[in-house]
Amino acid sequence: MQKKILFIGFVLIMVNTFQLRAQDAETDSTYKKWYVGSTLYLLGNFVEKHNPEYIQLNVGYRITPEDVVHFRFKRSVYDWPLGTPWGKIFDGTEESYPGKACILAPTLGYQRFWWEGLYTSVYALNAFETYMDGNGKNIGNGYTLYLDFYFGYQFKFFNDRFFFEPAIGISYWPLRTGVPNSFKDVEQKWPNYFIQPGFDFGYNF
Repeated sequence: MQKKILFIGFVLIMVNTFQLRAQDAETDSTYKKWYVGSTLYLLGNFVEKHNPEYIQLNVGYRITPEDVVHFRFKRSVYDWPLGTPWGKIFDGTEESYPGKACILAPTLGYQRFWWEGLYTSVYALNAFETYMDGNGKNIGNGYTLYLDFYFGYQFKFFNDRFFFEPAIGISYWPLRTGVPNSFKDVEQKWPNYFIQPGFDFGYNF
């Protein structure tokens, strides 16, 4: 009698296990594969000094629930070296360029989720740059390859429709060409990397 009870209990446990696995498989097969989004850096467009005139569009595709490929398009304007330390930016002692640079940057990236919302990501940003003097005259064109690495966490809202991804990252530019000498004189004192936070958000569909 006890053996029969144990056998029946074992069968019930196995059935429940298979049902749970089936539910997980169904969930995995119906997860939202696409997303569109941007970044909270857009709020920088409301400042007067160093206004970035920033535009960023993110589009992503989930190969699996853990693996995501990204395409981003960025457009921005900057008038000070990107390697300038945060301390000088916050205390207002940063040194500006004798003009400004405009970037158009298509970007490819890969994101890996390791546990819950914890992720790492890497991006290759191809920046095609136009340099202008203080009068807005074009004085040259260049190219910079930026490699961005991030470590962050994704928070989901409204039944996984929306998400927010605070992160910490580092941007490193191993290749930089076509920079006018007047711009080089300002930026050569700073490194070719910059530690920065990430504030991406998006909509899943």
